[in-house]
Amino acid sequence: MIASENQETPVLAVLCGEHRPPDMRAVESRAVVRYTDAAGLPEALSGADAFFVYDFLSTAVPGAWYAADRLRWLHIASAGVDPVLFPGLVESDVVLTNSRGVFDDAIAEYVLGVVLAFAKDFARSHDLQREGRWLHRESERIAGREVVVVGTGPIGRAIARLLRAAGMRVRGAGRRERTGDPDFGVVHESSRLEEFLPHADYVVAVAPLTEHTKGMFDARAFAAMKPSARFVNVGRGELVVTSDLVAALESKAIAGAALDVFDTEPLPPDSPLWSMPDVLVSPHMSGDFVGWRNTLVEVFTENFRRWQAGEPLRNVVDKTLGYVPSGNQGAG
Repeated sequence: MIASENQETPVLAVLCGEHRPPDMRAVESRAVVRYTDAAGLPEALSGADAFFVYDFLSTAVPGAWYAADRLRWLHIASAGVDPVLFPGLVESDVVLTNSRGVFDDAIAEYVLGVVLAFAKDFARSHDLQREGRWLHRESERIAGREVVVVGTGPIGRAIARLLRAAGMRVRGAGRRERTGDPDFGVVHESSRLEEFLPHADYVVAVAPLTEHTKGMFDARAFAAMKPSARFVNVGRGELVVTSDLVAALESKAIAGAALDVFDTEPLPPDSPLWSMPDVLVSPHMSGDFVGWRNTLVEVFTENFRRWQAGEPLRNVVDKTLGYVPSGNQGAG
């Protein structure tokens, strides 16, 4: 049951489009909840105290921001916050939180899966099976292979732990160079990408999208990789200059790519990536395990409880950095 609107009951706007978030009963009993699609967002934001961006791929928030006349807190149902990190929000006093931690293990499993798919040539085995052809081949080992994970947040760490457990040698790339990291051992400075890419058999992109990381995987980065290297992107499509990636694959500058995110989504039907050999395409689903929508609501519901109780919120984003700083995830 949704509480009746009055001055003491907080008003919550929820951007959800066609599909509402599941099981919001705990929140609906304590707030006036205005579910809306992009078209109705300005009206829903007017007078709202809190804002749940459940449709985290929507680009509607900046255009409706003028109506956010009473907003104090915005929570986005994703780890990446780039869809809402526009100047109006950054310069405001509105607190921004994200859903850090929900997708870590699922994305790590996806990365291990595509690494194994490349090494064991599963895609070609499937094609040969459909053709009824018996063609014996040798496959690669992954143990001992070098991996560079670009992005050292919780998802990058989950990837590092799982790949190391499989026997791979993993290093990280982040904002600061350091040694003795518990998950990566060595962390390189990502601004020096081209210096350490030549040693990697696999390069995994999971960095947040910021002004410093946009387009970081360009022609120079792909040229620095060895011809046998595979590139995996589970971060943001805009980390990659897509035309440069296509050129690197066409020229065999790199051996393959597994891509879950793209600068244009859905991936256009005429994109050469659909039909290129040694390219695995998935529709932005690497973190979407069975039950993930319920988990997102659980994370929001707990933060809503904290917000109403005046307790510290979990996963407060540093709006100047574009992500939750290490050690600032909140209690629990």
